[in-house]
Amino acid sequence: MTTEQLRRRFLVEELFVPGEVRLVYSHEDRMVVGGVAGPADLPCPSELRAEYFLERRELAAVNVGGDGAVTVDGTRHELAARECLYIGRGAREVSFDGRFYLVSTPAHTGYPTVKATLEDAEPVRLGSAERSNERTIYKYIHVKGIQSCQLVLGVTVLEPGSMWNTMPCHTHERRTEVYFYFGLPEEDRVVHLMGRPDETRNLVVAGEQAVISPCWSVHTGFGTASYAFVWAMGGENQAYEDVEPVAIGQLR
Repeated sequence: MTTEQLRRRFLVEELFVPGEVRLVYSHEDRMVVGGVAGPADLPCPSELRAEYFLERRELAAVNVGGDGAVTVDGTRHELAARECLYIGRGAREVSFDGRFYLVSTPAHTGYPTVKATLEDAEPVRLGSAERSNERTIYKYIHVKGIQSCQLVLGVTVLEPGSMWNTMPCHTHERRTEVYFYFGLPEEDRVVHLMGRPDETRNLVVAGEQAVISPCWSVHTGFGTASYAFVWAMGGENQAYEDVEPVAIGQLR
């Protein structure tokens, strides 16, 4: 694939338009990613063939702006920056006031709507300053956290001076993963590596853009400045540790 073909196939660029909810439907595990610069209501695209968006789906909204709120069937949930709201299957009316990144996967049953703060998350500190990859992973939706049908989601925050994420990297044979980069200065970029371990390619990604990683693809990158990213997975299972590790020396 050429650079332009890769970008069209795997990079989601324009997610935020004032007053709109922008959604992208991927055939990789039927994931939907989106962005909203509210106030705006959650639509139901014709591609879903549903009466309302969450008729057969679940949804996570992560606040990637200032203070905001999500209203679900008349109940208003206030969210600060980087906080997450999980919305289960069956919720009919969802509206947003603020800037939110959205991820949705198919769901076979309903779970309660739950808000999570950074303090509620299960933090995992990885890396080191010496290797330029010191970071904290905040797990929001997972088997020991917010319950869901298949969606797994969290936020990773890199420390100042650290630029590499997810290195050594891995693939997921049983899941698709999407990275959404944010908190990156406008003039900076993340060089995101994807592809099979023995034949990698790169995408140059700006802030508030997402990269879809199929099960066969590695997903890692380095930035020209520190940043954060939302990682979200959907597929066969919810086991966070279910990965195929790739040693640094294996990459080509």
